[in-house]
Amino acid sequence: MAANPKPIPGPDDLLAAALAAREAAYAPYSKYKVGAAARGASGRVYPGANVENAAYPVGTCAEAGAISAMVLGGDTSLVEIAVVAEGGALVTPCGACRQRIFEFGGPNAAIWAADLHGFRRRFTADEILPQAFGPLAMAPEQDR
Repeated sequence: MAANPKPIPGPDDLLAAALAAREAAYAPYSKYKVGAAARGASGRVYPGANVENAAYPVGTCAEAGAISAMVLGGDTSLVEIAVVAEGGALVTPCGACRQRIFEFGGPNAAIWAADLHGFRRRFTADEILPQAFGPLAMAPEQDR
């Protein structure tokens, strides 16, 4: 994918919320700020930002923060999420966040990847995490 492809139409409120969240990111070590915004089934938008820690593994991804805020806000069904970061490559959720998105949004949850200039690509959870492990895998066989 080209470094700066043409923007595509997407949900402007999600992009605005993710951009604003990115400004609040705590990234003193990498300086790589990421913002996210999740839309729950209620239609409300929940922002999240990456939060680093000197002990790197205990940091929090922006998507995880947005999904946590969504659940705290009473929504447990994710409709779509936007992820925004600066850089030459388009940012997409890490593997753990892909799993989180699938958990709350299922295979059809929309994932909007954006840079600071707008949306660049739309994925579904199933496209970026094919053959995902999810709640159905844990259901008793008679319930599948």
